[in-house]
Amino acid sequence: METLRHVVLFVHLIGFAVLLGAWAVQAFGGKRQFTRLMSIGMTIAALAGLALAAPWGLPEGVEMNYAKIGTKLVVLLVIGALLGIGTSKQRKAGSVPAVMFWLVGILTAVNAAIAVIWR
Repeated sequence: METLRHVVLFVHLIGFAVLLGAWAVQAFGGKRQFTRLMSIGMTIAALAGLALAAPWGLPEGVEMNYAKIGTKLVVLLVIGALLGIGTSKQRKAGSVPAVMFWLVGILTAVNAAIAVIWR
């Protein structure tokens, strides 16, 4: 069961890598638009994160850090809202507001930092 949990953790990290990688390509490529790949990466990270939040496959005596899980979930929901609203604005106006675009990248990095640093 622990091996399956590690596989789900790997998928979770891949989701964030896809989201941050797609964002970085747009940020440093000059277009600064939200892409479908960003939404796919966020969805993968969210689904795998929810699976990780379930208390299964933990070694004996290990307890879940629900404050960390809740914080990561809130940040992920904000990222999802920014992607949704920004994509809608992008369809209507042809571009994403710069603040929304940069916030997605910053919050994605913050979410990864929370995962690694917060124990």
